[in-house]
Amino acid sequence: MRILVAKKNSKMPTKIPTRKRAVDITLKDGLDAQARAYQQQGKVSRQQLADTCSADWNSVHTSVGSFADEHSTL
Repeated sequence: MRILVAKKNSKMPTKIPTRKRAVDITLKDGLDAQARAYQQQGKVSRQQLADTCSADWNSVHTSVGSFADEHSTL
């Protein structure tokens, strides 16, 4: 980890090296599985939202058409 410190009359910060330290983390049983399940649920939710949005745009395109259809360069 490095900490950037700007000197008083300097435009560029100076890098000050810091010592790395080991960190131990203790988690409750099943917390990692719960976090993965939450992440998976979010992914499924976002995919459903994207699918709904795509279906809505396709329906608009089918009924109205595209603005670019009237301005063909061919």
